[in-house]
Amino acid sequence: MTKDYKRITTNVLQEMKDNKEKISMLTSYDFTLAKIVDNAGIDVILVGDSASNVMAGHETTLPITLDHMIYHAISVVKAASRALVVVDLPFGSYQGDSKKALRSSIRIMKESGAHAVKLEGGGEIIDSIERILTAGIPVMGHLGLLPQTAEKYSVQAKKSSDAVNLLEDAKILEKAGVFSIVFEMVTRDVAKIITESVKVPTIGIGSGINCDGQVLVVHDMLGMFEKIKPKFAKRYLNLSEEIRNAINSYVKDV
Repeated sequence: MTKDYKRITTNVLQEMKDNKEKISMLTSYDFTLAKIVDNAGIDVILVGDSASNVMAGHETTLPITLDHMIYHAISVVKAASRALVVVDLPFGSYQGDSKKALRSSIRIMKESGAHAVKLEGGGEIIDSIERILTAGIPVMGHLGLLPQTAEKYSVQAKKSSDAVNLLEDAKILEKAGVFSIVFEMVTRDVAKIITESVKVPTIGIGSGINCDGQVLVVHDMLGMFEKIKPKFAKRYLNLSEEIRNAINSYVKDV
């Protein structure tokens, strides 16, 4: 039987993995939708740099700034009374400079009140992760497809050598002290092997059912964002059409 957690913490996520309870995670970027997501019982809310796409209309996640991320995070934190709120460090705020990574993370935590930060990468950014962790800031890792630096979106770790490297990176992150790792567009078999090989919870996105939890962009699963339609993102509503119909009705009434 699934336990009724009143407030989700990093320790709760670990308890959920240990008890084989699945972890649910969705993105949110504003107060109104985050309140709905939180009240629905989601475990983790990610203030994702995907806000660059779905909120600002950019082609990639690269243009979004640290100030933008903090703005979105402030709104989400105000809405979340149960979920753990994790904030993406945007491109350019941590790569190649561990001191800058720490400064960026401290700003997010102090100005928004978020509970953790997320960084993309493995061994190449371990200095940044370790420095952030020394300040007592919880860190979620992100391996597999790395949207901030990916040249194209394709399934990762198809080759055995790539799978071995991915497992090594996961072990490096685990040893450093991350509380969880997101795996994006990793083959189902590799995601399963890594999930069983590390003690920390794994969260999959387009990586099969064997991770400890799943994450989606909320605009994708609600059918609100039509510009990009990931194959792995199941649509639970076609909300954009419903909204258009409602607005059409309003226009007619006016």
